[in-house]
Amino acid sequence: MPADLFRVVRADKGAVLVLPADGLDGAHEPRRVTLDRDGLVATDDGDRLAPTVGDWLRVDETGTALQPRTTALVRDTAGATSRVQALAANIDIVLVVEHLDPDPQLGRIERLLTLAWRSGATPVVVLTKADLVPDPDGMAAEVAAVALAVDVHTVSVPTDQGLDALRALLVPGATLVAVGPSGAGKSTLVNALAGHDVMETGGRRADGRGRHTTTHRELVPLAGGAMLIDTPGIRGVGVVADAAALDTTFADVAELAAACRFADCHHAGEPGCAIQAALDSGELAERRLDSWRRLAKEAAYQARRSDVRLRAEERDRWKKITKEYQRGMRGPGRPRG
Repeated sequence: MPADLFRVVRADKGAVLVLPADGLDGAHEPRRVTLDRDGLVATDDGDRLAPTVGDWLRVDETGTALQPRTTALVRDTAGATSRVQALAANIDIVLVVEHLDPDPQLGRIERLLTLAWRSGATPVVVLTKADLVPDPDGMAAEVAAVALAVDVHTVSVPTDQGLDALRALLVPGATLVAVGPSGAGKSTLVNALAGHDVMETGGRRADGRGRHTTTHRELVPLAGGAMLIDTPGIRGVGVVADAAALDTTFADVAELAAACRFADCHHAGEPGCAIQAALDSGELAERRLDSWRRLAKEAAYQARRSDVRLRAEERDRWKKITKEYQRGMRGPGRPRG
């Protein structure tokens, strides 16, 4: 890679910390790059985006430019804005980290898997705290039933259980990001895979839940050439997904929907509904269908908001072009009428 390429290892308000492309070995100190007042960086196609952890920046005498992302893990932002937030960029594997103690939340795993499939990276489910439950394999089987075509690993950092399978993912040049709820043990997992403490961790609260410690996203270069990104715990995840991502996460539901007698079946009592038949027979759980409906509704809503925003931006762009054209036609000093 050219010497003027840098990778973002941490993004703060108004600045990012970067490492040079030839210095991603964990032995170099990051360099601080100040951003414009709006916190955005221009891309080669003229757009302006907020840089995130994992991004590549070209920094030279002409300024700073954001390089095209190969993959991006994004979430819907809170509030009325239709913008999305990039959690990590140029990633290869998304570690969906969920605790076994307390019991894992299947709906949250489905939600995070949908974001992971949408990113273009490969999702892997990691179930932590296996040493705290009597039947980790049985609980993992329940998770695997909703994590279709995804590897599911049970791990215990104190006993080193299951970590070898994750260490095998740390091939040179690979970038992994860990996402999941607060207290799932993401930072503890990152430290274990790194082989030393690179992220602060907290103890367990009085109710047995893990303490939230990570307050920012950070890329950690490993000695072997792989890179890990730790992220703060996610309380609520707004879905940014396309039909392909939902159909991958819910491949069982999508297959049933395709078998309905009518293409526009709403799965609410229509004759020949394959989904209703699967519910009646017990083949499909009501919880699974509710989760699919909820995420599909959220994704459709976010898509509509994004479409409205894009139309507004295009309208503003043409207004600006028209004004510049009219100004050029009048020429300097020429009266308006």
